[in-house]
Amino acid sequence: MGNGVRRAAARERAERTVLRARRAAAHLVAGRVPGTPSAGGRRPGGRRALLAVMVLCVLALLPAAWMRFSAGGHLRSTADVERTEVAVVFGAGLWGEEPSPYLVRRLDAAAELYEAGRTEVVLVTGDNSREEYDEPEAMRRYLVARGVPDHRIVSDYAGFDTWDSCVRARKIFGVDKAVLISQGFHIHRAVTLCRSAGLQAYGIGVDDRHDVSWYAGGAREVLASGKAALDVLLRPDPVFLGEQEEGVTRALESAR
Repeated sequence: MGNGVRRAAARERAERTVLRARRAAAHLVAGRVPGTPSAGGRRPGGRRALLAVMVLCVLALLPAAWMRFSAGGHLRSTADVERTEVAVVFGAGLWGEEPSPYLVRRLDAAAELYEAGRTEVVLVTGDNSREEYDEPEAMRRYLVARGVPDHRIVSDYAGFDTWDSCVRARKIFGVDKAVLISQGFHIHRAVTLCRSAGLQAYGIGVDDRHDVSWYAGGAREVLASGKAALDVLLRPDPVFLGEQEEGVTRALESAR
């Protein structure tokens, strides 16, 4: 092969290289990666899948967003909550036979309200579905140790979830107005459900360290809010309703 032929072949290869470089630059300016389909060549199935994911995310977040909006005007702090005869503390698990750290914070807030004269009776509601697991009794012991008289504490042993606790507070214990105490990630749901169950409810969201457990609780609320929305719509009876009890009435009478 002569020198002229070799030079012509080299020039042709160089021209092709420059042409490819220009095309790649044009793709980058247009916002596309070389080798991927153009905007007009995207697969319809991919767009539909992305749209479906977006719709599912929005639907999953709607109940939680609605509850935050619904409860927003009914949240207070321990310092500015109006005087209310009954405070309701929701269970939050036990460590052995003692309240979990989250539950301790709720009970401390209730004791603070009682000490300040902002509430007269504390209704502790939690799970006692097993003989060896008794949230209300552990909550009662802690409050008594904090200085709340035993006869000012009423136990609901069938508060298996937030909706059950709210319905039972109204139908079984005759509470028509209460201040609810829970963590910030839960209080919006608690207030919304209790108001839907017929209580004039206000909520106190206690402060907590934003650790892994706190964020996990917040993520759980997204799922729990979906069930809560169904509870509001369907209004099911609690797992255990039972007969009316006069514990709150007697406790209030002893306070007068």
